[in-house]
Amino acid sequence: MTMDKVQMTNNDVIVIGSGIGGLCAAALLARYGKRVIVCESHTIAGGAAHSFKRRGFEFDSGPSFYCGLSGTHSLNPVKQILDVLGESLQVIPYDPLGHYHFPEASIAIYSNFQRLHQELQTITPQGAAEFQNFAARLLGLYEGMKDIPTLALRADWQVIFVLLNYARSLAKMLPYLPLVQSSAGAVMDATVKDPWVRRLIDVECFLLSGLKAEGTIAPEVAFMLGERGRGVEYPVGGSAAIVNALVRGLERWGGKLSVGCHVEQILVESGKAVGVRLKNGEILSAPIVISNATIWDTYNQLLRPEDLPTAYRQTALHTPTVDSFIHLHLGIRGDGLENLTGHHVVVHDSQQDITTPGNTCMISIPSVWDATLAPKRHHVVHAYTLEPFAGWERNNNYEQQKKEKAQTLYHALERIIPDIRERVVLELIGTPLTHSHYLRRYQGTYGPAIAAGKGMFPSTHTPISGLYRVGDSTMPGIGVPAVAASGILCANSLVERSQTVELLAELK
Repeated sequence: MTMDKVQMTNNDVIVIGSGIGGLCAAALLARYGKRVIVCESHTIAGGAAHSFKRRGFEFDSGPSFYCGLSGTHSLNPVKQILDVLGESLQVIPYDPLGHYHFPEASIAIYSNFQRLHQELQTITPQGAAEFQNFAARLLGLYEGMKDIPTLALRADWQVIFVLLNYARSLAKMLPYLPLVQSSAGAVMDATVKDPWVRRLIDVECFLLSGLKAEGTIAPEVAFMLGERGRGVEYPVGGSAAIVNALVRGLERWGGKLSVGCHVEQILVESGKAVGVRLKNGEILSAPIVISNATIWDTYNQLLRPEDLPTAYRQTALHTPTVDSFIHLHLGIRGDGLENLTGHHVVVHDSQQDITTPGNTCMISIPSVWDATLAPKRHHVVHAYTLEPFAGWERNNNYEQQKKEKAQTLYHALERIIPDIRERVVLELIGTPLTHSHYLRRYQGTYGPAIAAGKGMFPSTHTPISGLYRVGDSTMPGIGVPAVAASGILCANSLVERSQTVELLAELK
């Protein structure tokens, strides 16, 4: 939708950014009857989850691992939002969900716990038993959590009344309440001694939050284990299918999306958000503004320093960051790769920390499930690893630096496809500068590095009346389900509790 087609007046809510968090908040508010407009700076919706096409290949720019996108009673907030919007996705289930390749051994990670246990037993029988104890402890918490739909929750004090309606579920959670504020590392310390399994758990947590087990909150790992135990799946059409379904739902209920619509400033008068000014000078007015930009970009770029209390602003801007990434997107010839599987994690060096940039490489080949993502007899490949923002400049050495940094990803891919370099027909290398530029993310970061027990992700609320935030620098944190949940918490906090009850009743 172009700017001249956007209704400039009578907005109830302006959402800055069309990442999953922003789209979920906007679409749910539209479903509640609010007049919502989403302003997206990029020409493509989706934020870190957008897809893009080059020469017949369609790439996910970010996540491609999903579960709980189909069926009933899913705990996945994305699925809950799509249900109330009247949207659905076509998905392809698969198992194992991936293969983890360590220098000394590779292991298939099955969503089926019995099969995973059998795999672990071939490497470490003691560790396999200990992993069962670790998972059982967390799955008890999941069993209590899963009966409370995220769609019912809100980010204000009225959540107390909401939770009273789920007294039975809360009673089931009572034995696990100490885990709610605990880290997965604390659970691991209490249940697992085997060093191989401890590293496996660290890898699982790192993939989830960007931090190892000691820094990852236990409920996040409980959610992941519980949901993937119900099966994993890939949406036909990739991440774009999820984004497109959310946009369809937004527009079906009267909301608007404007791409190529760059917000330059959030307008604040007498401590209240009153709208936004666009890069082209136009002003959109609304009593509610929701920023899906990061905490650093919202408070440093979109607001004036004087709009926020000084101490609050300084504390927020000092929120620690997870590093950015090097991305390698490849189009490859697929002949002879009939047994190829879709997800892989490669750890190069057992002596190095898994969070060392370049040591742990994530690989996704979603065309093994959805052949429409690549030309016939070809595959799309997305490999990525952590990479600090510091030291990157668009200078004469930039292209050479990209090639050098991508080598660790090629080495990882050679564990899966030994002749990968001879198969490449299209190569795209993304750097922290690419991340920063296209996603408009501070230093191209993956999100806040807030370790469990050492702080909490900030609330959706801000000190400015009428200004709210969603996305991976708000509660409940990093990952697609988490940012979707942030959108739900924000949207529900802006309507009467009775409206949410009504919506849940309709859904049933």
